[in-house]
Amino acid sequence: MIQVLFSVIFAEMALIVLFIFKTPLRKLVIMGLDRVKRGRGPIVVKTTGSTIFVVMLSTIYSVVSIRKRWIDEDGNVTPTDQILMAQHLLLASLMGFSLFLGLMIDRLHHYIRELGMRRKSMEAVNKQNRGFEDGKNGASDEMKSLEEEASALRLKIQKLEATVEEKAKEASDAEANVIALKKQSDHFFLENGNLLEENQNLRAQLRSLSK
Repeated sequence: MIQVLFSVIFAEMALIVLFIFKTPLRKLVIMGLDRVKRGRGPIVVKTTGSTIFVVMLSTIYSVVSIRKRWIDEDGNVTPTDQILMAQHLLLASLMGFSLFLGLMIDRLHHYIRELGMRRKSMEAVNKQNRGFEDGKNGASDEMKSLEEEASALRLKIQKLEATVEEKAKEASDAEANVIALKKQSDHFFLENGNLLEENQNLRAQLRSLSK
């Protein structure tokens, strides 16, 4: 376990050194971390870090229990307890240091990526400014063409507004016609009901006369 933790710490220190110095390897490391942070990578990293943190807490608890036992025994320390306490302290220190270095790697990667994005945005802004300065000579012709296009668009907008108003009037007229037709249909329905009632009354009168 101690050898594995030492290997992890040395690997993390090497990554931090690669982040500090601008070399071609730094781009490869950044690309590798970008791929790790996609998909299931963050879940695996968080699970591993949580496991190491829990083991570190357990190791610290073992150190505290051994220390408490020393106090209860009035300082009578056995060589076995000394070795166990030293081993647990070393494990807890290595695990805490590895977690700290992992957090440093994550933050350095984030800041380097953010710095690169800001540099790219600044370069794009500078290119736009250069293009604007280079195109100042032909700006008058472009402004004229833009004004002509704007005036043509204004005319089109006015025509479209007129057509929209006409369509709105037609829609309102059609709605009014629909309402009128509905009223007529209701009136016809009432008249039909009255006629049916009169027809039934007449039939009843005829039946009474035929008897």
